[in-house]
Amino acid sequence: MLKLSPKDLEVITEVAVRTALEHLEQQKKEQEKRKYDRRLRNIKLLLRNYRSFVKHCEDVEQDIAILDEKLELDDIDTDEFAIKSIKRSKEHTLTMVKYMNKMLEVYKFMCEKSNNTEENRRYEIVYDMYVSKEKFTAKEVAERHFLHLRTVYKDIDKACETLAVLMFGVDGLQLHT
Repeated sequence: MLKLSPKDLEVITEVAVRTALEHLEQQKKEQEKRKYDRRLRNIKLLLRNYRSFVKHCEDVEQDIAILDEKLELDDIDTDEFAIKSIKRSKEHTLTMVKYMNKMLEVYKFMCEKSNNTEENRRYEIVYDMYVSKEKFTAKEVAERHFLHLRTVYKDIDKACETLAVLMFGVDGLQLHT
């Protein structure tokens, strides 16, 4: 059996502790990156579905009133839980659309006030791709703005970083350490 001196044990312990701390720090960084990536993915997902959400919300207040009426009538045939769930989903979607509209207004205002043509272009690209009544492809947006297709996607990524901060606050930031 190998005998270790107290000095050897101290060195081994120090290396083991240092290695464990480095590993924990790396795991923490990876977790933060996944959280940040998830926020960006969520922003892009919200934007891609924005028109559908708006369409869904066009008559949502009337739909909610009808659902409330059904709940008040307490029909025997209706499943109260299902109605409440549908109502909650409609209310949630309406709230999210209103919030997205507000954050898009804030983003537009920020871009206009920046006096930076790239910032303004980024807002216009996001608007054209995801918000406007008429739907444009990335290729069409590139042609409209006289840009390379890759620039359109880079601008969307940059805009989404800003929108992530606006929509999720500090959780939308990628903190570099």
